[in-house]
Amino acid sequence: MYRREHRHQLSFEDFFLPFGGKLSGDNRWIKLAELIPWDELEDDYASQFCKGFGAPAKPFRMALGALIIKARMAITDDELVEQLKENPYLQFFIGLEVFQFSAPFDPSMMVYFRKRLPESVINDCNERIVRHGLNVIQAAGTDDDQGADKGGGSSTGH
Repeated sequence: MYRREHRHQLSFEDFFLPFGGKLSGDNRWIKLAELIPWDELEDDYASQFCKGFGAPAKPFRMALGALIIKARMAITDDELVEQLKENPYLQFFIGLEVFQFSAPFDPSMMVYFRKRLPESVINDCNERIVRHGLNVIQAAGTDDDQGADKGGGSSTGH
């Protein structure tokens, strides 16, 4: 069973740190999270579960995020969970809204994440992430171009 949480897109500015402060938008995990179309990808993930049967699965962002972190850091399942307990940026990346000192899941859960997101699904996610990232970059370039036009000056010198 899968229960999709209907909430607004998670923003790093809203991530609550119990010891004060804010996350930095310059962090690599924040930047990577912004390039991933989490909601679009989650729709496909949610469709593979039966409605009303079994314990609810962990959220898609948590599953894919954990697999991405594990691959990028080249760490074991146990080390991944330890890193998640210690690092608010990684907690944000997997979709938590508030820093927590406890593990968000047991290392054995990674077996289920890999089963639910096999290589073919990961490859499809990668392609969609690249397309989404290109769209974000193109949109940012369009905004920059429009900002340059607002200067009011003319290139002819008249």
